[in-house]
Amino acid sequence: MPQFTTTDGLRLHYEDEGDGAPVLCLAGLTRNARDFDFLAPHMRDCRLIRMDYRGRGLSDHDPDFMNYNIVREGQDALELLDHLGLARVTLIGTSRGGLIAMALSLSHADRLAGVVLNDIGPEVSAEGIERIMDYVGKPPAMADLDEAARALKAIHATDFPGVPLERWRAQAEAMFEEAPAGGLGLRYDPDLRKALVGQAGAGEGPDLWTLFDHLKDTPLAAIRGANSDLLSVETLEKMQARHPGMIVETVPDRGHVPFLDEAESLRAIRALMEKAT
Repeated sequence: MPQFTTTDGLRLHYEDEGDGAPVLCLAGLTRNARDFDFLAPHMRDCRLIRMDYRGRGLSDHDPDFMNYNIVREGQDALELLDHLGLARVTLIGTSRGGLIAMALSLSHADRLAGVVLNDIGPEVSAEGIERIMDYVGKPPAMADLDEAARALKAIHATDFPGVPLERWRAQAEAMFEEAPAGGLGLRYDPDLRKALVGQAGAGEGPDLWTLFDHLKDTPLAAIRGANSDLLSVETLEKMQARHPGMIVETVPDRGHVPFLDEAESLRAIRALMEKAT
């Protein structure tokens, strides 16, 4: 399995497949390279690169959990690009990955040929943050992946109506692992929760609107789940006003976050890649 070593000595897992224009995929907060399994079959004409952040998936956990932040994770992404000898990529950022893309725009916009923001913007709703903090760092109280799949389907019955159980089973396998002693464990460092709490207690973070504005000269697309509790319609409209050339697609019957294999998601990604240089 391919890995690279960061400048502070962690071994991070990545996947690199295909030929064509390079596309770097950055996952959600607690997610990993599997976040893009549904998208991958539709990107066979691209070089699809996926990275497990530090503390997620198959990457090393960081002994200093406060390094679980978008600045350090953005630096890791740049170091992966340097490791691969890539000067510029199109970046697809799901949730946390989109925040990292915005952070990179501040000082490394030249590395971004284009950016797709998957259900994330410069304002994150309090409702969405509350939902995230309700589960981050807590092992699931399910016996196995089949039970986890049924639970995911039930939990998301309203915001993801009609999604079949087999898809939730694949999602459960991407999110959780079977523990040796039984039950399920997390595919990320539980100390990620401590990082979020510590960063919230440290005061205000960077102004995300300022970071977003640094994407003004970068081809940009935004995908929103119609039932999202993280990216509001109002925030999306503000984003459009500040970046009039932004490609926008709303995916029906999806909450946070679209799987990216929906027709609307693929249309936005393809349109963005035609503009990316």
